[in-house]
Amino acid sequence: MNYKNQKQDAANQTLSFTAGLLIGGLLGAGAMLILAPQSGEETRVQIQKESSKLRDQTAEVVEDVVAQTGDKARQVSADISKQAKELEHRGQDLLHEQMKK
Repeated sequence: MNYKNQKQDAANQTLSFTAGLLIGGLLGAGAMLILAPQSGEETRVQIQKESSKLRDQTAEVVEDVVAQTGDKARQVSADISKQAKELEHRGQDLLHEQMKK
């Protein structure tokens, strides 16, 4: 087979796959509408309720993460301040010892 035929076969395979995907999607959507246990309006209301719940849960998680991050940042800041004071005192002690010598 030459290059031109290979390229045409690949294009045909891609077209066939795309057509199959489109037809399968349409058949699936049709089956979903026919077999749906509730009306479209009920489904939309349910989706809105679930979306609202998810949004509220996401907001709670974000608030918790922000609070934890703030707590951790305060703790790190306090630790750094404590270590800086300790270093300052040690430096002063070393300075006094050197001055005595």
